[in-house]
Amino acid sequence: MFLVHCFRGEKMGAYSEAYLGDVVENQGKLFDFVAQSYPDSDTEDFINTYMKSKTRKNIDDAMAYVNTMDAKELWKYFSDTEKYKLKKGKAIEGFMPDWIGEFYAYYQWYYDIPSAEVINKVPVDFLRKAYCGLHDLELDLAVKKVGKV
Repeated sequence: MFLVHCFRGEKMGAYSEAYLGDVVENQGKLFDFVAQSYPDSDTEDFINTYMKSKTRKNIDDAMAYVNTMDAKELWKYFSDTEKYKLKKGKAIEGFMPDWIGEFYAYYQWYYDIPSAEVINKVPVDFLRKAYCGLHDLELDLAVKKVGKV
């Protein structure tokens, strides 16, 4: 599904494309796992905290150990490493958390900017509002449509 992007023979993206599919899929599953498993918790707070965390920075920096974790391993690693506790609130429902996770992972890779900046440039609230118009597009097209803000 993911395309190799080349410009004069140089790789685009934050890290090796070999990790990209797994990172995108696992981040989507992570966001979905948190939303589904903790319906009385604030998914948006989790997403904002996660995207600015050392855990996510390790993925940005292509730390193989973290890049290859599945959603449940990543949740445990993040919770333990960051000492994160979910806040009371409302979970984001449906397929949206999975899509937001995939969008952010691909956006970060495609534009090669730190995840902590991605969350500021493209806030969760914006993606929630744009979901209906973007989620049916191929992920790379949705990322290009939002553009480098």
